[in-house]
Amino acid sequence: MSWTDVEFESIYASPSRNGVYKTKEFHGRGSRIVNMGEMFGYNFISNQDMKRVELSDRELESNSLEDGDLLFGRRSLVEAGAGKCSLVVEPADSLTFESSIIRVRINKEAANPRFLYYYFLSPQGRGRIRSIVSGTNVKGIRGSDLKRLHVASPPKCAQDAIATTLAAYDDLIENNRRRMVLLEESARLLYSEWFIRLRFPGHEHTCITDGVPEGWERVPLENALVLQRGFDLPTQDRQEGSVPIYGSTGILGYHDKAKASAPGVVTGRSGTLGEVQYVADDYWPLNTALWVKEFKRVTPLFALFLLREMDLKQYNGGASVPTLDRKSVHKVEITVPSNMLLSSFDEFAADIFAQIKNLNAQNEKLRAARDLLLPRLMSGELLA
Repeated sequence: MSWTDVEFESIYASPSRNGVYKTKEFHGRGSRIVNMGEMFGYNFISNQDMKRVELSDRELESNSLEDGDLLFGRRSLVEAGAGKCSLVVEPADSLTFESSIIRVRINKEAANPRFLYYYFLSPQGRGRIRSIVSGTNVKGIRGSDLKRLHVASPPKCAQDAIATTLAAYDDLIENNRRRMVLLEESARLLYSEWFIRLRFPGHEHTCITDGVPEGWERVPLENALVLQRGFDLPTQDRQEGSVPIYGSTGILGYHDKAKASAPGVVTGRSGTLGEVQYVADDYWPLNTALWVKEFKRVTPLFALFLLREMDLKQYNGGASVPTLDRKSVHKVEITVPSNMLLSSFDEFAADIFAQIKNLNAQNEKLRAARDLLLPRLMSGELLA
C-alpha cells in the first residue's frame, strides 16, 4: 500500500506553540507543568506527579494541554531530547508545559494523534525529525521547521487500526508499570512503618532511648555504606551491549562492559540530586552519579529507602550546578536496626523487587515486539 505524505501543518487544529516561562516566585502551586524531565521519562503524559506553576486564566487558556496533544522537545542538552515526541493522554486536571517544549494540536477529523505519535517513534519519523535538528552544545528544533515536515498520511481508517494495534502493547506495558509502582510502594510503606514510625515487630516490648530502640545503633552513614563517584564513559567510547549506564536521573544508555556489580544503589552526584535508584543487574555508574561501593552494615534494599528518606537534595554543595557533597552525606548520623530486623525487611523487599524485575523483563519483551512491528506497520506492509 502506498501512502501519500502531507505537510505536518496541514493537519494542525491550531498553530503550534512553545510553552511558558515563569520566574521562580510563580512555582510550587497551581497547574501541573510538563518539563523535559517528563518528556524523557514518559512517552505518554497523563496524571504523573509533576512540579506546579501558577498561571492566570488567560495564560492557562493559551497554554493548556488536552487529550491528543503532541509534545516535542524544542531544545535539549542531549541530542535524543531534541524533537523527542510524547503524547498527552486524558489528563485529569489542568496541565501546561514549559518553554523547552512545542505543543502541536491535531485536527482529529484529519488524523489520529496516537498514530502520529507512533509515526514519530518509528525509524522513518525519527529520521525526519533528525533532519531539522540544529545546534552544537544545545540541540533543538524550531516550530517553523516542524510544521513544514512531511509526514505519512494513510487513510484515517488505517491510522486508527495501526494506533489500536500498537496501543495494545503500550497498554500492557503501562499496566505492568503501575503494578511495579504499587509493589515498590508496599516496600516503602513497610520501611516507613518499621524504621521511621518504629512500629516494627516486637516494638511493644522494646526499650527505646533517645529515639534509638534497644539493639539498634546510631552511626555516621559512612559506617553503614560507602558512596563513590562514578566513572567517565564518553559517548564515542560506548560499545553496543546490554549493560545499563546510570547517570544522575537513571539509565542513559547501554554498554558492553560493567563497572559495578548488582545489586546496587545509585544516586545523582551532579545536575539532578535526590533521585535514588535500585539496580538489579551489573551496571556502569557514570561520573554524574554516586554509587554504593560498599554495603558495610546495611543491605542494598535497605540502603535504597534509607537514602531516599534522607532527602539528599539538601546536601547540595555546588554553586551554579547542583552537586552532592559526598563528604557531608557520609557524616550524617543514621540509625542501623538489629540484624534480625534488617534480615526480615530484606526478605520481604527481595520478593517484591524480584516481582518488579520480572515485570520489567515482560515490558522489555513487549517493547521489543512493538518496535519490530512498528516499521512494518508504518511502511504499509501489513495493511497491503
